[in-house]
Amino acid sequence: MARAPLPRLSSDDVVVHSAVGRFEDFAQVVGVKKPGGHGCWCTAYRDSRVPNDDRPAYMRDECSSEPGPGVIAYVDGAPAGWCSVAPRSTYRRLMHSRTLPFVDERDAWSVVCFVVRGGYRGRGMMLPLLEGAVAHAAAHGAEVVEGYPVQVDAGERVDVISGYVGTSRLFERAGFHVAAPTTGRSGGRPRVVVRRELA
Repeated sequence: MARAPLPRLSSDDVVVHSAVGRFEDFAQVVGVKKPGGHGCWCTAYRDSRVPNDDRPAYMRDECSSEPGPGVIAYVDGAPAGWCSVAPRSTYRRLMHSRTLPFVDERDAWSVVCFVVRGGYRGRGMMLPLLEGAVAHAAAHGAEVVEGYPVQVDAGERVDVISGYVGTSRLFERAGFHVAAPTTGRSGGRPRVVVRRELA
């Protein structure tokens, strides 16, 4: 017998905090649980040269000082989601990207990744998580925030492989607009540069 779907979360149900001083909560959302398992630990865009075994320590260090590597969403006090947001200049992969262009000379804050824990997926977590990321960037003086989501049509659904970068529809709901095309793809889907001005 199929389980009933879990109820949608409202923005009042989700509290978003900076990851600074919250490495253990970050690890609950993003960390690899299987003994001996390896994973991104959200280092792929920051510096993919970091060896697998060193990634937890690398991100612990990132979470130790302002502005930190991103934000964590909580539901009833439990860490439920993650969004990587930081100045573009701190992401080595973006600074050297051949597929995700620079829109102008400003050091935009970049949203590059979302992770939502099982049990919270499909419940409306992404929008408050993105809005929390924008608020975090604004609190640290960002002039503009950008993302690199997959482009989707109304009603179209994406899988986790495509959707970890977010969708154009999600960003549009958070006040972003398409600023530039890209030659990048995620899960075979085209990506665009989206921006939201804060200054």
